[in-house]
Amino acid sequence: MSATLGTLIKRVQPDWSIQIIERLGSVAQESSNPWNNAGTGHAALCELNYMPEAPDGSVSPDKAVSINEQFQISRQLWAHLVRTGALPEPEKFINPTPHMTLVRGKANVQYLKKRVAALKGQPLFAEMEYSDDPATIAEWAPLIMKKRNPRQVIAATRNISGTDVDFGALTRYLIDDLQRHDVQLRLNTQVTDITREDDGTWKLRLLRHVGNARSTIRARFVFVGAGGGALALLQHSGIPEIEGFGGFPISGQFLKTTNPKLVAQHHAKVYGKASVGAPPMSVPHFDTRMVEGEASLLFGPYAGFTPKFLKTSTWFDLPFSVRPHNIGPMLAVARHNFDLVKYLVGEVLAGRKKKLAALREFMPTAKSEDWELITAGQRVQVMKKDKEKGGVLQFGTEVVTSADGTIAGLLGASPGASTAAPIMVDLLKRCFPEKFASWEPKLREMIPSLGTRLSDDPAAAAQSLASTAEALHLPA
Repeated sequence: MSATLGTLIKRVQPDWSIQIIERLGSVAQESSNPWNNAGTGHAALCELNYMPEAPDGSVSPDKAVSINEQFQISRQLWAHLVRTGALPEPEKFINPTPHMTLVRGKANVQYLKKRVAALKGQPLFAEMEYSDDPATIAEWAPLIMKKRNPRQVIAATRNISGTDVDFGALTRYLIDDLQRHDVQLRLNTQVTDITREDDGTWKLRLLRHVGNARSTIRARFVFVGAGGGALALLQHSGIPEIEGFGGFPISGQFLKTTNPKLVAQHHAKVYGKASVGAPPMSVPHFDTRMVEGEASLLFGPYAGFTPKFLKTSTWFDLPFSVRPHNIGPMLAVARHNFDLVKYLVGEVLAGRKKKLAALREFMPTAKSEDWELITAGQRVQVMKKDKEKGGVLQFGTEVVTSADGTIAGLLGASPGASTAAPIMVDLLKRCFPEKFASWEPKLREMIPSLGTRLSDDPAAAAQSLASTAEALHLPA
């Protein structure tokens, strides 16, 4: 998010001075690190949680279409940056990987049929294929069908325009380009406090971990893009807009294999349905990954709980985030989310045998010796006030800005990095309303569909998909 925002600002207002403060010794080591996420270019092609079944049995495409629209904006920005040389050859950060959905049981098959019918006619989903034929599904993804019970009722969808994204590499390339444009990057430097000065600027107190040197900087605008660490820094700022917000951390693990015989037999990201009470980022999926030129397979995530807000932070993050203004919403969330608590307890107590059983629902022939368990990144879900319930747990992202637009921060997780471009464009509009009109021509040069809906214009959607596919070396 920070790298994307800096990239946009440097192109619409190149004379502004930008500094990036990074607590760790290199960038993109938390949520953006490729092994801390599944690398899915979230376009809602395969993620069923974006199209839940309503109590009356209906299925709405609205949220899935909205997510895909956002991803197209990110694709357009990346394509522009590749064309102009700001990003290297796209294979270094994005690769074509079909997105699939696999469901089991008659009820789930009926749901999937309704989902496909709801998306039929949507220009951004025009290439979606459906099949309940085991032989066809086996052609799409051999490993998920090998030695599967032939009497099991299954169905799948596939979209070949899906992608696998190394968001760590993408972030590093964006920041490399920013440094070529005189943006200062401070590594091993932690922001310990943020306070507003009398003149309206912000004073940031910094601690450099190498040598424990302390310093301060002042800024007219601050963006807190610190992942799980954003809540604490926004609380330090004292802006009233952060009141009532809390964070609920969820950890995760994946099973990973680099066995070339297995990797060669699977080329897709295959999503299933979430367990009852499971958070959206815990939807099980069996993924092809391409990181630094090496292919591997990833299955998970297995959710867990730790009070840490970052992998490299402290066990006191959650208790230290509690304030008089957010304890009410946090307690209300605990009361209304018993299914989630029950699910997390079960996940924490699950041993390797249970984890392998979950994998075998996707890959019946999985052998324990082929798979290693890796720890994924922390996801801190937003808890906030709600008039009816007192507090709600929100599984999306939330941009919090001060009334004067001089400080902003991003809370939440899914769909995350895939929608960084539209979220940061919206942040520019909210924080710099007096400048935005003059910036729009340049933004539209980078993102041609900005301000429009591709879904309303099939020809424009087809043109955008083809143009970005060409630039990013993806299937048209």
